[in-house]
Amino acid sequence: MWVWSGSLIKIFVFKVLEMEHDSRGEFLKNSLSIMNMFLFSFLGKVTKGGTYNPLTILSSAISGDFSQFLFTIGARIPVQVIGSITGVRLLIDTFPEIGLGPRLTVDIHKGALTEGLLTFAIVTISLGLARKIPGSFFMKTWISSVSKLSLHILGSDLTGGCMNPASVMGWAYARGDHITKEHILVYWLAPIEGTLLAVWTFKLLFRQQKQDEKEKLGKTE
Repeated sequence: MWVWSGSLIKIFVFKVLEMEHDSRGEFLKNSLSIMNMFLFSFLGKVTKGGTYNPLTILSSAISGDFSQFLFTIGARIPVQVIGSITGVRLLIDTFPEIGLGPRLTVDIHKGALTEGLLTFAIVTISLGLARKIPGSFFMKTWISSVSKLSLHILGSDLTGGCMNPASVMGWAYARGDHITKEHILVYWLAPIEGTLLAVWTFKLLFRQQKQDEKEKLGKTE
């Protein structure tokens, strides 16, 4: 569903409405993308955790118990990859003119650094929102959606600004380059490392904040 939704938005704006890649067309596409992220956030809430991005469940699995981690690595992420591959295959068969997805336009090291930094930023934002606004679905989704869109635009000309290994895997499998060093390093290892670093950094900062609060309470008592 996620693979199809992004492509259908582009088809609707640039093919059906025949809007060019100018300010009006990009504004409409980005607005529909934010609405689309709201839809998938709602679906995730209804399904009690269903998501389309391996990095989202990986960050929570790292913080959970070992059985949850094994279930995420052994079942949830492979299912996401299979869903992406199937979705891309059906999409290409239905709309052959859609293209073959994001491609790396810089060298492999710059690409890995870009995807790693983008992933670090969005995972940190997501963890912060989960802590700061746990009960506000609309505000949390709005900030998360705008952040994802902004980071995607920043990295779109370099790596595609994907921050989603499963989605990229679907397109790479269709092109036949899913086992190349470029794909594995830039779109899998770098985002996973960015996720791990974000989780560990957030834990360290949050632990330090809790220690400071305990020290303040101890002094007041």
